[in-house]
Amino acid sequence: MTAGPAPAVLDRNGLNALVAALVARGRTVIGPTVADGAIVLAELTSADALPYGWGVELDAGRYRLVRRADGAAFAHSAGPQSWKNFLHPARERLWSADRTPEGALSYTSEEPQAPSYAFLGVRPCDLRAIAIQDRVLTGGRYEDTGYGKRRSKVFLIAAECTEPGATCFCVSAGGGPAADPGYDLALTEVDGRFLVRVGSEEGAELLDEVPHSAADAATQDTARAAVDAARDRMGRALPPVDLRTLLGASASADRWNDVADRCLTCGNCTMVCPTCFCTTTEEVTDLTGDHAERWQRWDSCFDLDFSYLHGGPVRSSARSRYRQWLTHKLSTWHDQFGTSGCVGCGRCIAWCPAGIDITEEVAALNTEHTAPGTETAR
Repeated sequence: MTAGPAPAVLDRNGLNALVAALVARGRTVIGPTVADGAIVLAELTSADALPYGWGVELDAGRYRLVRRADGAAFAHSAGPQSWKNFLHPARERLWSADRTPEGALSYTSEEPQAPSYAFLGVRPCDLRAIAIQDRVLTGGRYEDTGYGKRRSKVFLIAAECTEPGATCFCVSAGGGPAADPGYDLALTEVDGRFLVRVGSEEGAELLDEVPHSAADAATQDTARAAVDAARDRMGRALPPVDLRTLLGASASADRWNDVADRCLTCGNCTMVCPTCFCTTTEEVTDLTGDHAERWQRWDSCFDLDFSYLHGGPVRSSARSRYRQWLTHKLSTWHDQFGTSGCVGCGRCIAWCPAGIDITEEVAALNTEHTAPGTETAR
């Protein structure tokens, strides 16, 4: 097996040159930046727009920006957006129809827009989320062609995690702060510099275009130690049990009543989740009735109309809708896609207005499931 290019080191000027090289190649660079009191994903024309010196304080239902003394660019946890916003947009027009002067109808299919994106600063949890959405939206019989076209043109630059947040639990979700394969370049921030590993031929070509230096052993060891230390500092953890079996056996658990008393069924957790993929379609028309359009938009299993059939919704209670979401995410997702639907990014915890914590709920279900004398514990 042939070894890949040796790791390199970029300084801040080198990172700026990397972004400039991507732009020169015609790519739209998307990365983290500060706006509206949060770390958000937006188009970058320079690496100077990265959130240097900003971190975040997180807890259930809480997110705050905080200043850091070290000027780090990637020492923050996942913000309210994920890369899903760009690969699987919230609204997408599918077709339009117009009535001709003669009264006939003409239909026009909408060609999916597929910008040549470069994603800068993809966390390992989000790298796994993209891989999961690849399987969901392009790996089956019915491919989402819009997603497939956008995904095929993306250049991925991962940023390994050295600063997990209080709501992070990627390790217990089967991942970790180190980047899995699938990236073009992977960055690890070390003392104001960036260790770079190459994951693709295009990544190697791009690195050759920007000023960099060879990575010495000490820098590589420091980077590895920082990522390993992050593994032991996760703010949350799922219980170390077979979650697929636990959720499958917990349909009648009393805990669902407890969470239903707190859940607002607002759908925030599904909107910020990097793997939730459900959509619906809707038709709109103008006042004349001569023009109509069909749009695909995100939907949520917390929406009362999501499971509506003739006569009413299948899941009419908050209990049943939360149970559906959590059971699908951690259990029946395996049946459909061969993996869990959770990557442990913690967004659903931080951005739940009621402060509901998925790790706390699963732990409570496990306690109830294993309690002596319960039906499921026998």
